Amino acid sequence: MHSREERVRVGEGAGGGRGAPRAPVATALAMRVVDLALRHDLAEGAHVTEQWVADELGVSRSPARKALLFLAELGIVERIPNRGFFLRRPAAELGQVDLDAAAEAEEAGYFRFVDDQLSGRFGPEFTAADLARRYGFTARQAQRLVTRLEGEDLVRRRPGRGWEFQQVLSTAEGHDQSYRFRMIVEPAALLEPGFAVDTGAFAEHRARQEALLRGRILTSPRTELFRTGAEFHEMVVGCSNNAFLLDALRRQNRVRRLIEYRHQFDRSRLVGQAREHLRLLELLERGEREAAAELLRAHLDRVRWLKTGIGPEPPPPVMEP
Repeated sequence: MHSREERVRVGEGAGGGRGAPRAPVATALAMRVVDLALRHDLAEGAHVTEQWVADELGVSRSPARKALLFLAELGIVERIPNRGFFLRRPAAELGQVDLDAAAEAEEAGYFRFVDDQLSGRFGPEFTAADLARRYGFTARQAQRLVTRLEGEDLVRRRPGRGWEFQQVLSTAEGHDQSYRFRMIVEPAALLEPGFAVDTGAFAEHRARQEALLRGRILTSPRTELFRTGAEFHEMVVGCSNNAFLLDALRRQNRVRRLIEYRHQFDRSRLVGQAREHLRLLELLERGEREAAAELLRAHLDRVRWLKTGIGPEPPPPVMEP
């Protein structure tokens, strides 16, 4: 939305100084709700339902509700019993809001846990108390980590007590196969007879990619970079109006999330990838879907090799004017 310098930090809102650090997923999801309000230009008093937020952001109602409760604490929305959540100010006034209150220590703990899980050092079933003991978290910090993992669809509640991991990719070979699957599905989506450009979504994602090229590549955390890329590809595939293709891609994005977070990437490579995303939008807007499909396949193949190192090095995508 806006750079860190352009925002006004929110220290206290309707919550009256509760000020406890939020897990990154909570603040990130709340910011995405703010983005939704801006994109739809919601008026003061607009009804913001949990189901609408969940549908728009591709999450379940539980994390959507938590994000709205957080916004209610900050005074951005009002919670009215038995009626729901309502915007307390026009969307145009939300551009100066900064919800970045996540503690660096908790972020580091999250990635330690990710590394332990992918390395097989942490079992597939656990409780928040297990996290607290292993990583020295307080009970509140451990619960925030569980909430984050649930919001990212990485864990699910076990019958009775505790949590268990959903299926995730944990090897280079699995990562390679995931990209090869996407190389089949995503270019095909562009050639679907029902494909139609969503001008509003294209404008939003063009702005996001341009922001990366203006410096966000260097300043954004890994989680945000992953989300920006994943949502771009989901938006493009969603234009196919084939729900099965979009569902297949969303499943891939979920299972590869942890290995992507763990991957140590060269951020300078993201410059070329953002430019390829912008070029893809141009081709699709001009109706050159076959050329766009070729570019997308080459783009995915190149990224696959950069991240896995498997097979011969493919050439960079051809960026014709």
